[in-house]
Amino acid sequence: MSVFNAYMALSGAVDAEVLRGERLSRRTTLRVGGPASLFVTAHDYAALRRTIEVLDRERVEWVVLGRGSNVLASDEGFDGCVVKLGREFSRVSVGEGGLVSAGAGAPLSSLVSQTLKEGLSGLECCVGIPGSVGGAVSMDAGSRHEWIGSRVSDVVTLRPGVGLRRYEGSEVEWGYRWCSLPAGEVILEASLRLDPSTREEVSAEMERRLASRRSTQPMGQPSCGSVFKNPGTRSAGALIDSCGLKGYAVGGARVSDLHANFIVNTGGATATDVARVMAHLRECVVQRHGIELEPEVKCLGFGR
Repeated sequence: MSVFNAYMALSGAVDAEVLRGERLSRRTTLRVGGPASLFVTAHDYAALRRTIEVLDRERVEWVVLGRGSNVLASDEGFDGCVVKLGREFSRVSVGEGGLVSAGAGAPLSSLVSQTLKEGLSGLECCVGIPGSVGGAVSMDAGSRHEWIGSRVSDVVTLRPGVGLRRYEGSEVEWGYRWCSLPAGEVILEASLRLDPSTREEVSAEMERRLASRRSTQPMGQPSCGSVFKNPGTRSAGALIDSCGLKGYAVGGARVSDLHANFIVNTGGATATDVARVMAHLRECVVQRHGIELEPEVKCLGFGR
C-alpha cells in the first residue's frame, strides 16, 4: 500500500482537493477522531472515478464519508483514504410532476428545504436529520414510521471498475436503517417522487416534526445521532433509560438527558470515551432485558 504514491498521483491531476492528515474530528458531527492518511474531496465524476482507480491500484483502503453524522471515527484516525463528494454531487433540482433529483453529496437539509420551497410533500419525516442525501438513502433515513426509501424513484451509483449503474426504486429493498444497494458501490444521485401540496401545509408539518425533535433530542450538542438501532418494536432509548443511564459519562462523552440513545460530546470527548459509554450501555441492557443492542453508528478506523 502506498498512500504517498496515491497522494502524488491525485494532487493537481483531478478536480479534487487532496489532503494528508486531515483530522476526522473536523469532519464528523460528534467532533471526535484522529487523522485520515488521505482525504479527497472529488468535485466531479471524472475526479471520483480516477480517485478510486488510483486508490485501488495502490491498494489504499477507502471509504466514502457524507456529512459525518452517523460516524464514530477512531482516535488513531483512518489508515486509508476518506472520499467526500463535492460540487457536482451537491446539486438539487426540481422537475415536473413532483420529481426531485439530488446529488448524494447534497446536505439532506438542502433537499428538505427545496421541497418546502416548491410546496412538495413527502420528506417531512426527514426534517432536522443531519447528513447527506447519499447517507440518507443508504440508511433509509426517516422516522420510526416513514422512510425516504418509499419516495425514491431511482438511484445512480458508481460500481468501481465497471462504471455507472442505475436502479429503479422498486428494485431496491428498503428496511429499517438499511437498503439492498450493493455495499461496494458509491451512491451518486437519487431521484424522488413527491406529492404536490402547498408551502403552508408542508411548513406546518415540518415545524411540528422539528419541534418534536427539539424537545426530545439534543440537537444543539455534538452527537452522532441515534447510537443503537431499535430492536424490533422496542425502543433502544427506552431500554437504556430503564437502566437509569441518562447522564452516564466517561470523560467528555455523556448519555443525553433528553434521549438516552444519544451520546453527546460535552467538550474534549475522545472516541475511546464514546466507545466505553456504548459498551456500558449494551452491557446494562443485556443484563436487565436480555437484549443485545446493535450499533446504528458506523465505526471508522477501529480494530486496526
